[in-house]
Amino acid sequence: MEPVVLRVAGPGDVAALHRLIGELADYERLAHLHTGTAAELGAALFGGTPAAEVLLAEVGGEIAGFALFFPTFSTFLARRGLWLEDLYVRPAFRARGVGTRLLHAVAAIAVERRCGRFEWSVLDWNAPAIGFYERLGATVMPDWRIARVTGEALARLALAPGARTATNEDTPDDDGPPPG
Repeated sequence: MEPVVLRVAGPGDVAALHRLIGELADYERLAHLHTGTAAELGAALFGGTPAAEVLLAEVGGEIAGFALFFPTFSTFLARRGLWLEDLYVRPAFRARGVGTRLLHAVAAIAVERRCGRFEWSVLDWNAPAIGFYERLGATVMPDWRIARVTGEALARLALAPGARTATNEDTPDDDGPPPG
């Protein structure tokens, strides 16, 4: 069996990564939500302020899977954490240690960065993934649910009274109240 080689994704990997995300969306029965373009993904990952990091797993020079993660913060621990947004291994490469290697690598990054937590979510129907994560020592949190606001609901929430935060333009400076 060929070894699993991990590497950090770069701008040249965007098209392949975008295809893998499409495969993941199909697997999770969420293809209708996969609306981001490869160009948007590239800008988000490799633009001026990268939103996330990606590790790629290769077997025999072919991309076998990926882990996409980003920093979080725990107020209770007063420490940073890492959130694993997506872990995906292509079907032809499953049961070959690819997912395990990716999770170990992201966990090692979390430890290296002195994170207090390494977390992710899993679909409740995905029994193979739940079993896999539990075998690696993860606890699936039964009492927590993800709350999400997108699209029109997000726009409405942002326009709600009191949603605007103070900015430099509308905050009095040290010389007293603004003119007018």
